[in-house]
Amino acid sequence: MRLLPAAALLALLGAGAAWYLTAPSPLPAEATAGLTGDATQGEAVFWAAGCASCHMAPEATGDAQLVLAGGQRFATAFGTFIAPNISPSPEAGIGGWTLAELANAMTRGVSPGGAHYYPAFPYAAYSKADLQDVADLKAFLDTLPPDATPSQPHELGFPFTIRRSLGGWKLLFLRDDWVVTGDLTPAETRGRYLAEALGHCGECHTPRNALGGLKTAQWLQGAPNPSGQGNIPGINSASLDWSEDEIVEYLTSGFTPDFDSAGGHMAHVVANLARLPDTDRAAIAAYLKKVP
Repeated sequence: MRLLPAAALLALLGAGAAWYLTAPSPLPAEATAGLTGDATQGEAVFWAAGCASCHMAPEATGDAQLVLAGGQRFATAFGTFIAPNISPSPEAGIGGWTLAELANAMTRGVSPGGAHYYPAFPYAAYSKADLQDVADLKAFLDTLPPDATPSQPHELGFPFTIRRSLGGWKLLFLRDDWVVTGDLTPAETRGRYLAEALGHCGECHTPRNALGGLKTAQWLQGAPNPSGQGNIPGINSASLDWSEDEIVEYLTSGFTPDFDSAGGHMAHVVANLARLPDTDRAAIAAYLKKVP
């Protein structure tokens, strides 16, 4: 009978340890202290990170794509995620957020209220972002039109509704180290930053395991579409036999060497990257040719 109290104590200690280990882990307060954002620089970060592609209203076109009202639906094996309003509205969007709160959301996946965000928001990639870029991004976001559309709750079933469990997911999969390492040229290093961090290319082009973590050993080798419809192609050096110039042309115009054109979500990616300097698209191309 003495074993029962001991087992109960061990269970209690185990639960306490799990609760502690899965707690949200925000940035230290000093991480963003003294940073001042530049909206002009932030616009480039905005396009590189693809913010409008997910957070504009469904079917928005033209200037309406800068109204980040949210509402787009993203179906996955875990449920349907609905992009939230990230316009500068202080009530419905993120207009009342501080820089520290935006940095915690983007690089740690932690909400202003101290809860875990779902990794459908690609903070696993943004965790590598330079905090100055986050400051610049916030400065640009603050210039965009506010919108009062309320964010909608995600459509998830149990147990995916337990946000605390995401702390365990982060322990397993949230890293701030680079996938491609070694001796890189300045252009390849810049391309790595754009592709692995801001552009979060791996989120779509890398397969995932049963828990939704990226299989980094198969980096950019292609993956099933999360919607269940078809596959997303590989873009590593073995999968993509285009030259660097052909990759740059695709990221600029959307046209492939075979005169096909980008469609679906990739059309938004191309439209975003086409707004970046030519040197950035060339850097991405150099990086992709470096991916083993």
